[in-house]
Amino acid sequence: MNERVRLYLDRIGYDGPLDGSAEALAGLQDRHLHAVPYENLDILRGVPLSLAVDDLFDKIVVRRRGGYCFELNALFGWLLRELGYPTTDLFARFWRDEPSPPPKRRHQVLKVEAEGASYLCDVGVGGIVPRRPIVLVEGLEQAQGDERYRMEKDPSFGWMLCEWKRGEWSKLYSFTEEPQLPKDYTMASFWCEHAPESIFRQGAMIAIRTRNGRNSVAGKEFRLFTPEGVNAFTPQSEEQYKEALRAYFGIVIE
Repeated sequence: MNERVRLYLDRIGYDGPLDGSAEALAGLQDRHLHAVPYENLDILRGVPLSLAVDDLFDKIVVRRRGGYCFELNALFGWLLRELGYPTTDLFARFWRDEPSPPPKRRHQVLKVEAEGASYLCDVGVGGIVPRRPIVLVEGLEQAQGDERYRMEKDPSFGWMLCEWKRGEWSKLYSFTEEPQLPKDYTMASFWCEHAPESIFRQGAMIAIRTRNGRNSVAGKEFRLFTPEGVNAFTPQSEEQYKEALRAYFGIVIE
């Protein structure tokens, strides 16, 4: 194991098997979602983003920050390839809370092979998404705790990840299996980073899974979700805000 892989595994707190199995893949994704936050703080602060693996490694592993889909899934894909998993980068179209059909593709996902099966892996969404890989089998219902997912096929948009929500199946995002190169994400990421109408420029979007639920930030309000309910609060000073970022997301802004 090379040093950068070891540091990455330490960053996400993974100490399980590294045998190329589907179970190990699930453990890596689960630990990543519980250790690395989804966040857009650099976009809000005007810090230019880089999708180069060396820069992502420095930001996410060395400086223990998070990122959004083009950052998180790019680096997670690098890790999986280093561990021997055949991994393909794909482009997705987000449907949840979007017009139908959504106007553009702005999400990166991964197709990963393990033990003769193909899986959808994704560590780059701020909302609730599968915490374990989803096997790419049409119509198979896949339960993960109190969440339920299934893959459908759409004649125009390809694979459609659906979630059971409010008593019915809802579209989460779609993707085709056309392999993407790293440069293929440059324009979409640039739009997300710079377009005035981009949701990533409207306010803080921060989220991380916890063993009891999840923590999130919308604007300046922190929301801590547990089985007992939601604890919401708004820090009253810049120092309190920075301390809450550190305490609930492990984020330290230089």
